[in-house]
Amino acid sequence: MGRPSFLLLATRYSLLANLIMAEAFKFELVSPERLLVSEQVESVVIPGAEGEMTVMAQHAPVMTTIKPGVVAIKAASGKEDRYVVFGGFADILPSGCTLLAESAVHVNDIDRADLARRIQDAREDAADAKDDVARSRAEQFLSQLTTLEAALLPA
Repeated sequence: MGRPSFLLLATRYSLLANLIMAEAFKFELVSPERLLVSEQVESVVIPGAEGEMTVMAQHAPVMTTIKPGVVAIKAASGKEDRYVVFGGFADILPSGCTLLAESAVHVNDIDRADLARRIQDAREDAADAKDDVARSRAEQFLSQLTTLEAALLPA
């Protein structure tokens, strides 16, 4: 009764890997212009207002606002993709996740001039704010945009 054979160990490992393999769920990314993604995915990382969230199948139901950032998608096929979103909200259920973005673009299609314009608009909003609450919100949005710019578009 010696040690298990290599074949037996490989079979056990393969069975274990299949058991812990991530379950797929439906993910949709929608912008006002169009449906950008609608597919079965293994996981999605979204830039929630309270921090990044990894969503997987059977996630507890939650609705969250989205801050400007990158949505990282791992499809059930293993393909990985990224989109830049500029706000919105996500509806997460055990069976799926729908992210309704104020604006979204594939990371390869991000336009430096558009991002710079959004940052300038946020600076003006902060400067023109009528009260401390409005100024604080505008400064927070500006901070999120500049962080996004630094992460996506190194100088």
